[in-house]
Amino acid sequence: MRRRDFVTLLGSAAAIWPLVARAQQPAMPVIGFVTSGAASSNAHLIAAFRQGLSETGYVEQRNVAVEYLWAENQYERLPALVADLVRRKVSVIVAVGALSVALAAKQATATIPIVFGIGGDPVQLGFVANLNRPGGNLTGVTNLNTEVLPKRLELLREILPGTTAFAGLVNPNNPAAESQTRDLQAAARVLGLQLHVVHASTERDFDGAFATLVNLRASGLVIAGDGVFVNGSTKLAALALRHEMPAIFQFREFAAAGGLMSYGGSSVDQSRLAGVYSGRILKGERPGDLPVQRSTKVELIINFKTARMLGLTVPLTLRGRADEVIE
Repeated sequence: MRRRDFVTLLGSAAAIWPLVARAQQPAMPVIGFVTSGAASSNAHLIAAFRQGLSETGYVEQRNVAVEYLWAENQYERLPALVADLVRRKVSVIVAVGALSVALAAKQATATIPIVFGIGGDPVQLGFVANLNRPGGNLTGVTNLNTEVLPKRLELLREILPGTTAFAGLVNPNNPAAESQTRDLQAAARVLGLQLHVVHASTERDFDGAFATLVNLRASGLVIAGDGVFVNGSTKLAALALRHEMPAIFQFREFAAAGGLMSYGGSSVDQSRLAGVYSGRILKGERPGDLPVQRSTKVELIINFKTARMLGLTVPLTLRGRADEVIE
């Protein structure tokens, strides 16, 4: 072979080698992140999820891709959204934002790893067989929002000490609705209060629910945990203000939007932990071997501006226990 031909051949091989090398690199893993809400109201949760991923060495668009799917509060879309992720054979499905999201993911696949974020007992709800050894393809994070529901009634009573008629707002379509109602009624009996339970299953029901509360002459409202209520927290806060109804819900977003108080587990902490588990699964750990985590961070937020508008005085003992006061 002539030297010129050899140099040409060597140059061609050098040009082709990077293309071959890139073709042989493993494909970037894909996480399917599906939630019941909208992108515009979940930026803080996405930031927390990315932080959790980074704690395990994964950075979006560098060594992992994330496909975000938003149901935009249209729960009937969830099965199709999850089915799309299954067809695309994503590496992990993250199902957060509402119990319905986790249920849709569970029903869609028994093989793709699922990391859920819910507020109830995963064993009682049928997601896992055991908290420490979940088995199967599901694991995730649960917070204390179901357990602290009776505590919300107690806190509301502290700020309304002279009243006895309260109400609870429950979504009857929530799988935990029966236990939520039972727990609220039990707490009311212990406190010597009268409790009315009002139902709403979509945001369209909110106006009617508050009209019922007015007719019942309820003095305060405890809102049970539910994805519809979480995604509609701004509207619920506005209705509570319009009807001069002292109300308490689980997440800070409600108090920040004008609701009187919020008390519950941190959704930000839950999202971060979901990111950590997603990264660990990408590294090869099996979801069935990862214990269900419990986000134990509970926050009490009081909106003092709303309290003044409602003519309420926040006791010093309650103010001293608040994690944040909104002036």
